[in-house]
Amino acid sequence: MLELYQTEWCRGSQLVRQRLTELELDVVLHQVPESVEERDELDGRTGQRSVPVLVLEDGAALVGSEAILAYLDPLPEPSDAEAHRARAERSLRKRCAELRETVSR
Repeated sequence: MLELYQTEWCRGSQLVRQRLTELELDVVLHQVPESVEERDELDGRTGQRSVPVLVLEDGAALVGSEAILAYLDPLPEPSDAEAHRARAERSLRKRCAELRETVSR
């Protein structure tokens, strides 16, 4: 089973989660503390304190969204991957519009 060490606010983590969803891959998510100093579990497991980190089934760890996305890139996409991307894009546009509206008040 793939394991992703990540945070909700990290854009790289978000991109990796989206790609995993598009590929319909099962993954265990591990939320890590916001403070880098408090990421002992992540460090002990992977030797890293930054996110995202994807731990593969063989125990190897891919660090950073670029490395993870490059690893996932050659995997075949299910037929509904494009629909997932389109929905994510609409959701992002909506959140950005809401944020602009909130900031302009």
